[in-house]
Amino acid sequence: MRTFGDIVASFDAPLNRHQGQSPAQRQDAQLLITEVMGGCRGLSMSERFTKASARNIFYGGSAFFFVLFVALTAHSHIYINNESTDEKTLTDSVGHGKRLWEKHACVNCHTILGEGAYFAPELGNVWVRYGGRADPAQARETLIAWFKNQPSGVPGRRQMPDFKMNDQELNDLVDFLEWTSRINTQNWPPNDQG
Repeated sequence: MRTFGDIVASFDAPLNRHQGQSPAQRQDAQLLITEVMGGCRGLSMSERFTKASARNIFYGGSAFFFVLFVALTAHSHIYINNESTDEKTLTDSVGHGKRLWEKHACVNCHTILGEGAYFAPELGNVWVRYGGRADPAQARETLIAWFKNQPSGVPGRRQMPDFKMNDQELNDLVDFLEWTSRINTQNWPPNDQG
């Protein structure tokens, strides 16, 4: 394997053949060749790229990407709290409705904001599907009536069990579904049908 010094010497050989050059001209040519070749002055790659420089690149890269990760995590947290979530209308009834959602394992059949099973419809936008933006009272009444009439007994149709919830629990569950419909999901689901 040729070193940088061998390469410089190969450039030097033709210079020595020209008898008409002065030592100063040869020295200038030598300096020019050294500058063009990166000024390494005979160092091989293993001599220039040491363990210390590899360690510094590793630690520097690790620190950079750790800082980037923390910044992106902070940005996501700020976005979720300030832009995406409707925190102003997060009430105790919404929290109780979410606990009912979890207690009755609704996610085992339904999806909410794309998370869950695909046996039954998406419920992240059920409030919108039932007209909650135009007529909230009618949407609430319709959803509660739907829950109370389960299972519907229609042949060939998937059946939702009767969870035997009282009126307060049904209202809390509807409050949770209404609140969920106001989360900025960046257009998910892509249509109102879920």
